[in-house]
Amino acid sequence: MADEISREQMHAYLDDALSESETARIERLMRDSSEYRTLLIQVREERDRGEHSLGGIWRRERLSCPSRTDLNGFLHGILEANHHTYIEFHLKTIACPTCLANLDDLQEKQA
Repeated sequence: MADEISREQMHAYLDDALSESETARIERLMRDSSEYRTLLIQVREERDRGEHSLGGIWRRERLSCPSRTDLNGFLHGILEANHHTYIEFHLKTIACPTCLANLDDLQEKQA
């Protein structure tokens, strides 16, 4: 349903990893629903106490994120094809804000 917020979406909202339209949708739903405001509080508390689920550890440690060295290799086109394809997916499809910021920084330093 379009008017539901999952725990994963709430985590992405807290990580500022959603599109502007999706962020606005979630904020509108939270304004109108005490249930979603309660969910936000629960998710924040889980994060504060160190959620120990596999997903929580994966998000917290950014295990899917390439290193700056890998991002630099991507930028210079010197990675193996499979690795290049994964980083391209991570940047363009997942749109990881941390990695996009790292890539922007590397591009600025290169210029």
